Amino acid sequence: MAHPAVNRVIKIIRRPSFWLIVAVMVLITLPHYKEAIQHPVFLTSFLDDIGLTRHAFERIFYLAPIVWAGFLFGWKGALVTSLFALGAMLPRAIFISEHPTDALFETGVVFVIGNVLAISFASLRRERDYRTRLENTQRELTASEERYRKLFENAHDAIWLHDLDGKLINANRATATITGYSQDELLKMNVKSFLSEDSLALAQQIGRSLLAGEPVAQPYEQRIFRRDGSQAVVQLATSLMMDKDRPVAFQNIARDISEQKRMEENQRFYLQQATLAQEEERKRISHELHDDTIQSLVVLSRQLDALATGNQDLTSEDSRRSLEELWQQTNNILQGVRRLSQDLRPAAIDRLGLLPALEWLAAEVTRFSGVDATVSVVGQEHRLPETTAIALFRITQEALRNVWRHSGAQKAEITIAFTDKSTRVTIRDDGQGFKLPDKMGDLAKHGKLGLAGMQERAQLVGGTLKATSRKGKGTTIVIEAPG
Repeated sequence: MAHPAVNRVIKIIRRPSFWLIVAVMVLITLPHYKEAIQHPVFLTSFLDDIGLTRHAFERIFYLAPIVWAGFLFGWKGALVTSLFALGAMLPRAIFISEHPTDALFETGVVFVIGNVLAISFASLRRERDYRTRLENTQRELTASEERYRKLFENAHDAIWLHDLDGKLINANRATATITGYSQDELLKMNVKSFLSEDSLALAQQIGRSLLAGEPVAQPYEQRIFRRDGSQAVVQLATSLMMDKDRPVAFQNIARDISEQKRMEENQRFYLQQATLAQEEERKRISHELHDDTIQSLVVLSRQLDALATGNQDLTSEDSRRSLEELWQQTNNILQGVRRLSQDLRPAAIDRLGLLPALEWLAAEVTRFSGVDATVSVVGQEHRLPETTAIALFRITQEALRNVWRHSGAQKAEITIAFTDKSTRVTIRDDGQGFKLPDKMGDLAKHGKLGLAGMQERAQLVGGTLKATSRKGKGTTIVIEAPG
């Protein structure tokens, strides 16, 4: 591998500007020695005709390649070119010139001025390059700052900066959305304004740990007060901002998880209530079996035992009447057990599918509650996965239970629509309606446990549930599930 200095020389020699300087040096040197070489004849005659006989003009011309070399290759290029020019001028000044003293003086002046000019131009070029780099850097910084500003302002997460005393320095639009304050109002506030005592204590603890260089578990949850007095739960990450190795501020990036936390709390509450409801239902079934079915079976067992062990004539009228009564009791017991069984899990849904099960359910509601429940079908019926069919049946069952228990409705319409990709069940009644929460996630919180359970069942099979209701205008529930 060649030496780096040799590589630099090779690169310079390969540049066209180097050879242009060499050509200029040759063109200047030829007329400088026109008397000695008598060539070219036309140039010698031309210079004599215009009176240039002392060759000071050619010496001044040597300044051009010297300055040019300095501009292109720096002071080293100017020095080398001026040495070559000096070598070209000295023979004439010493051996040929009729005025050697003046010629030597002019040669020295050209050498010195050429280097001074070359160094000056090289310095100017470096200054120009430096200013160009500085301007480019400034433009890049400005562009980078603008990009950061856009990212900062348009970020989905809230971002704010506050100094070590808690005074806000900057805040983006998402921060204003979470807190309810405008950006201008936030810049006049301290973080203490929207933190409770516990939240402020946590923030101060995080700040002390960051200032001490201690590890902090992030992100962490924090509660802040909105302008309207409500609370928001945010997932927060805090970092320390430095300026010349000196801490100056804290940067906070927050994501509003209030809805998520509300859903989690509602889900826990709903699961607790659902567990209690299941236990109550089990207790009800147990009591019904014990107080009704089992007692009836006990009585029936004793009557059959008395009939079997007695000396009664089974062909008498009284015996036939007793047998008929026993048959009726047995039939009633069977009907009760069958009703309990259907309530727990209707056989139609396993044997025939969702549509027959909904038709049976509508008939049972009409018979026992007096609400005129009807079923209509849209599209071509097809068999659904068992879990989806059960979920849609249970949701419809709960909706109809709410209709006859709470709505005061006279009619309930069940519409089941089949498509290639989904099945939609709509339950519409003409009851008194009720006020829905603003958000479906607040159903359990507002005591709408039936609707909350229906929504949970729909989500378990990848479906959705929408409810609309107005007082005096009835209620409509739409469940859509894949399949």
